[in-house]
Amino acid sequence: MSKVAIVTDSTAYIPKELQSEFKLHIAPLQLIWGEEQFRDGVDIQPVQFYEKLQHAKIMPTTSQATPGAFKEIYKELSSQGFDIFSIHISTKLSGTIDSAEQAKAMLELENIEIFDSETAGMALGFQVLAVARAVANGASLKDCVKIAEKAREKTGVLFAVSTLEFLHRGGRIGGAQAFLGTMLNLKPILEVRDGKIEAAGKVRTMNKATDKVIEIIKSKIGNQTPVRIAIQHANSLDEAKKFLVKVNDAFPQGDIVEAVIADVSPVIGTHTGPGVVGVAYMAGM
Repeated sequence: MSKVAIVTDSTAYIPKELQSEFKLHIAPLQLIWGEEQFRDGVDIQPVQFYEKLQHAKIMPTTSQATPGAFKEIYKELSSQGFDIFSIHISTKLSGTIDSAEQAKAMLELENIEIFDSETAGMALGFQVLAVARAVANGASLKDCVKIAEKAREKTGVLFAVSTLEFLHRGGRIGGAQAFLGTMLNLKPILEVRDGKIEAAGKVRTMNKATDKVIEIIKSKIGNQTPVRIAIQHANSLDEAKKFLVKVNDAFPQGDIVEAVIADVSPVIGTHTGPGVVGVAYMAGM
């Protein structure tokens, strides 16, 4: 039986301990800041990024993970005898999957499956972890595709932002475009739906936003169990911990089997801006 290695990208920002436990391989997206270029999560970490962003006169931009980064990862894993399952941020949000496809073509390898998660953040992360747990129990490359397809249907992510300025400037605003010009003193709630950012609601305060996000997630999950939850934050760990308590209290005891707190990666933070609060979930598997 062939071994399977799992490759994902830095937008998932899966907590480091889980990356290590499942031996995940991470292709970093790129952060471009004036004349400087950083690999997301390698050359710049979230705390550094958000501190730098507060005082920046020039705003950063982002770029997909490079074909060269994928080629290096794929070549090394293939030389070790691995089949490769490569699962990434939505093609509607990034060209990262195109880079992965280019690397696969350059290496002329057939034992690589490249999969569009149709999402980002820990919604991508939960799909990755579902496949990783299956691989740990002996799943084949074909099995991985089926598991990822099922996980994709079971995951989602909602987030509240302080302003739409960053999404608008970065061209990732999608269906939230409808909120522009009507957002005086309102906090938009957004979700990644069918691979794109769409509007999910609007409230007057960030405190009400967290309540609304929980309400929407509960309606989406319904009676599906088990539930896996990730709170994602932009340099606001204390607030994330409080939010996680609220989410736990909102579900019947025992329904939530996994709850993690994860950073919003610098590349994602470039588009959402500071102050974003997000919740990713996977339910029913």
